[in-house]
Amino acid sequence: HEKRLEDMGVVWDDVLSEHWSERWENNYRLLVKYQQREGDSNIPTKHIEDGKKLGAWLDVQRQKKKKGKLDGTHEKRLEDMGVVWDDVLSEHWSERWENNYRLLVKYQQREGDSNIPTKHIEDGKKLGAWLDVQRQKKKKGKLDGTHEKRLED
Repeated sequence: HEKRLEDMGVVWDDVLSEHWSERWENNYRLLVKYQQREGDSNIPTKHIEDGKKLGAWLDVQRQKKKKGKLDGTHEKRLEDMGVVWDDVLSEHWSERWENNYRLLVKYQQREGDSNIPTKHIEDGKKLGAWLDVQRQKKKKGKLDGTHEKRLED
């Protein structure tokens, strides 16, 4: 029976774990590439890197950690790359939003308007791109109500 199952493509544990290990390493390499380019490892869930769903993969790692099922070595390597876990992550995004908002106010006070070109960089941050994302979220009805009100003021 074993031979027939193998002929049908059944993969046994050692080969399977090798496959998952290789897959994990490939995703980890993409994380390193992203981190080196962007300066952080806070990858949006829908982010695709070299055709791979890197953001979704990182979310799975976070879920595994939350459930206590993330391999200790993997956890350490992810932390060494600056990966932030859930509770800290929401704080991080909130802080990041506030920082961008402050830059927007600074720009508005200096320029007299909020018509920021998409490629505009303010204090080393991609403020124009950030504002575009806020506009897109508003259009889709996905912008946080508090954020929307503050942006309109």
